Amino acid sequence: MTDLPRSDPLAAVSPLDGRYAGYTEPLVPYASESALMRARVRVEVEYLLALADIDATPIEVTAPETLRDSYNSFDAADARLIKRLETEGAAGYDATNHDVKAVEYFLRTETDESLHPWIHFGLTSEDVNNLAHRLLLKGALEEVLVPALVGVRRELTGLAREHRETPMLARTHGQPATPTTFGKEMAVSAARLGRAIGEVREATTDLSGKLAGASGTYAAHVAAYPEVDWPAFAREFVTGLGLEHTPLATQVNPCDDLAALFDAVRGVNNVLLDLDRDMWLYVSDRYLGQRTVEGETGSSTMPHKVNPIDFENGEGNLSKANNDLTFLADYVTTSRLQRDLSDSTVKRNMGAALAHCLLAYRKTEAGLGKVVPNEAVMSEELTATPEVIGEAVQTILRREGDTTAYERVKDLTRGQRVTIEDFRALFDDLDVEESVREELRALTPAGYTGIATDLTDGVVEDD
Repeated sequence: MTDLPRSDPLAAVSPLDGRYAGYTEPLVPYASESALMRARVRVEVEYLLALADIDATPIEVTAPETLRDSYNSFDAADARLIKRLETEGAAGYDATNHDVKAVEYFLRTETDESLHPWIHFGLTSEDVNNLAHRLLLKGALEEVLVPALVGVRRELTGLAREHRETPMLARTHGQPATPTTFGKEMAVSAARLGRAIGEVREATTDLSGKLAGASGTYAAHVAAYPEVDWPAFAREFVTGLGLEHTPLATQVNPCDDLAALFDAVRGVNNVLLDLDRDMWLYVSDRYLGQRTVEGETGSSTMPHKVNPIDFENGEGNLSKANNDLTFLADYVTTSRLQRDLSDSTVKRNMGAALAHCLLAYRKTEAGLGKVVPNEAVMSEELTATPEVIGEAVQTILRREGDTTAYERVKDLTRGQRVTIEDFRALFDDLDVEESVREELRALTPAGYTGIATDLTDGVVEDD
């Protein structure tokens, strides 16, 4: 194994950067170490420009856009230089053994010497890091994960629309229950997912950053320029980055906003976990078939099998993601006194949690794109389960004033195998108007789906 270079996906210690690297690649601009470096450079540059805009400081920046090129044109060579500055020293600087200080020295190599005293002026590393992490999370959610979720919802609404009238036996407690339509069940998942996506979007909008110094008191800033309204400066700077402002903090941003975002993503994942498991069961019950992929092997020993692997993969990765997100939400909101550093290494794992999410979303979408409802099997099972019209029978009889209707149907059907003829024999013995008898005789399992079609149309129109 020593002949494999570390950069080879086959040498990856995580499947996210190995087996599944193609799926997780869209998160590289938001979840990689290089992405974090670039985001830190962006914060430092924009902070320097903001300092130059206040009257109190003597900073002169003649070409702001050239300065912004430090992050706009950030590339692999820049990332490698920052890493060398941190770990071995470069460009005349000794190794910092500090990732944020390495960014500061990198910017010195990019700027005129007159600006060097003002880079990272009055800041603590957490001022930079908390903003950088949130900028990356915001981008990852808005540009990658939410669009992936919209793709899943699009598949669901497509299935709902196409199969809005396809009757299907429902199951409650795993037992035959009032029929539904396959489209309506897909519409339920689409509606739930739509609401959950909305909560993720709201939590993303609420991401909040701080810029208040080593203990959250603006002490260094006030010592240098007491006449400046530093809280107002911080608020304008943070909101200018597209984040909400946290006015009260220790050295650490409290991270309640991150916990809320992780919980919102878990909410989405729970909807999809429910969906993946149901789809797996529908495939198992032969309610759903799956389009085959030419050349694909379903089983190493059973050639006939077409396994629901996408839903299984989705379920596994959603479960892993939720475990990580729960841990992150619990951990990042705690800090000993004004700061301890344990959260720093934990936050480096946020990208892995998002990567498991993205992988699951892609697999679930792929699984939905392959399924084909087996209407013949659905119809056959409905026909073989006439007892499900018992609810309709006893409800109609109640309407007609029959106080023993429930018990009568219960005696006929509970724990019994009945036929439609058994029901018709019951109808013949009833003391009801002939029009009611005809109404009862017209009941069929396939036709007893209420307004499932109309309900489906409602969620599709709201897509």
